[in-house]
Amino acid sequence: MGKLIRHFLDIFYPLFARIFDKQTFYYAACGGVNLVSSWVLFFVFYQFLFEKRIFNIQVLSTTYIVSAYTLSSILCFLIAFGLGFLLNKYVVFTASKLIGRIQLFRYAVSAGFAWIGNYLLLKILIEFLNFYPSIANVCSSLAVVLLSYLLQRNYTFK
Repeated sequence: MGKLIRHFLDIFYPLFARIFDKQTFYYAACGGVNLVSSWVLFFVFYQFLFEKRIFNIQVLSTTYIVSAYTLSSILCFLIAFGLGFLLNKYVVFTASKLIGRIQLFRYAVSAGFAWIGNYLLLKILIEFLNFYPSIANVCSSLAVVLLSYLLQRNYTFK
């Protein structure tokens, strides 16, 4: 499947060859698909699944108050994590000599840092600057994209 996706992307690469090397183009294309799908999923989860509500979640004897945007962010992270790892491993960073479980661990570390940064920005934009959650999600994730690329290129799939 990874080869098929690369062959499809190779059709469009000449349009971007002056701007990106091939690996960066693959990363941008795969990351862009993953990013835009996570924006759409966040909107759907926030609006329709969690209905913009606040939830009281009981864990053992402690009750946690959790917002719909927090739950949407967590769910989107889990989906984007799986899709992102597979795309990066089998489409973007195919020359990596690291074994799969090391890549997965490193990807989890870098994705975890990216999600924490994204979530903190999301929280600031929503709670302090009064952004609408779906717009805040787009803004915060755009701010984290470069950090994520550098972590994955220089650490996860080195």
